[in-house]
Amino acid sequence: MRVFFCRKCGQQLSFENSICLSCDSRLGFHLPSRSMQVLDDDLSVVVDGTTWRRCANIKLAQCNWLVDATDGDTLCLSCALTRTRPADSDQEAIAEFASAETAKRRVVLELDELHLPIIGRDENPEGGLAFDLLSSANRNVITGHANGLITLDLAESDDVHREQLRVSMDEPYRTLVGHFRHEIGHFYQMVLIGSGDHRERFEELFGNPDDDYQAALDRHYSEGAPDGWKKNYVSSYATMHPAEDWAETFAHYLHIRDTLDTAAAYAFAPAGSTFDAPLAGDVGFSRIIDWWLPLTWSLNQLNRSMGHQDLYPFVLPAKVLEKMRFVHSVIVPDEV
Repeated sequence: MRVFFCRKCGQQLSFENSICLSCDSRLGFHLPSRSMQVLDDDLSVVVDGTTWRRCANIKLAQCNWLVDATDGDTLCLSCALTRTRPADSDQEAIAEFASAETAKRRVVLELDELHLPIIGRDENPEGGLAFDLLSSANRNVITGHANGLITLDLAESDDVHREQLRVSMDEPYRTLVGHFRHEIGHFYQMVLIGSGDHRERFEELFGNPDDDYQAALDRHYSEGAPDGWKKNYVSSYATMHPAEDWAETFAHYLHIRDTLDTAAAYAFAPAGSTFDAPLAGDVGFSRIIDWWLPLTWSLNQLNRSMGHQDLYPFVLPAKVLEKMRFVHSVIVPDEV
């Protein structure tokens, strides 16, 4: 995540700001330039000759992104991906919806930074990316992915609910951003792997993604993760099925890249570790890990100094790094 400043007064901003807390300017995030823009009185701004306006979800989803006014669209790229949301009358769910959309925007920005294709259902009605963000307060909602459609239980927006699940499922990490990164990993398995050139290497590392999923699910929740799983998997959930192993590894790669990019923006990591840096191929991945390990060690020590649990409660054994190196290779291939 980059460092943002108010272009009117110079106040440092967060990615989520829609108002400058110093000069009260109305703000909007411009995705093409990845910059925070100061809006005119009519809540618009001209960037490179094009007029941009605020996303229509500014109140409903607390969205501060801008929309090209010449296209006739009212929703930004991130909000337009949401297919289903709670009813306006469900105030509790609407609040949870806003939190979920905030996390989703952060993930969508990272996908854009990595130049990953964001193909919605308008382009591909059968397999394009879409989100159903639903509340389980009055019905059964199961977080998951099916042919590009990602369903998220908005109860995950509640810190107490999410922490209870994290503890009961013996997970070291559980966040909204993490859910989005994991589920979107399933989408990119379809897009990047499918039955194409990377399929053989995928099966060597993760297994056959066509293995019976329900049988794997039943086995995982009846028997748990196999002994010694930490030598080969980034999480116990990754042991369930090859598709889940990929999704967990993919999500972890996104964790690393975004955190390194943010650390570099605030001078906690080398400038070369940003999304803009040329980090293609094996050499690029090796550099990423060389920067990542000392950074997380120091962050964990800082957390302990404050009496908190480790910020990064993971170990990356050789097999996990090999899988992650493959993820990197299909996202950032060797330059020609």
